[in-house]
Amino acid sequence: MTEEVKASSRQQRRLEKEEVNKKETVDNTKPTKWVQIRMFPIWLRILIVIALFCISAIAGLMIGYGVIGDGEPKDALKWETYQHIIDIKDGK
Repeated sequence: MTEEVKASSRQQRRLEKEEVNKKETVDNTKPTKWVQIRMFPIWLRILIVIALFCISAIAGLMIGYGVIGDGEPKDALKWETYQHIIDIKDGK
């Protein structure tokens, strides 16, 4: 039996890798490696996610207060509305 048949699968992979490396050194060519280039940097992605979260929270407040509730949607963004809610909660 040949040496490759006796070898385990791990050893076979190592031998195949060595053969490929030998061929590369003879050809003087290396296989091209895939490199990922980010279109948007990570810090920009984080800012976009935070901005989308804020926009969705504001839209949810306006829909909840104006459409589902009986108020005017713009009133959901006023401080007086929340001060009134706090006063009701505190019993004033």
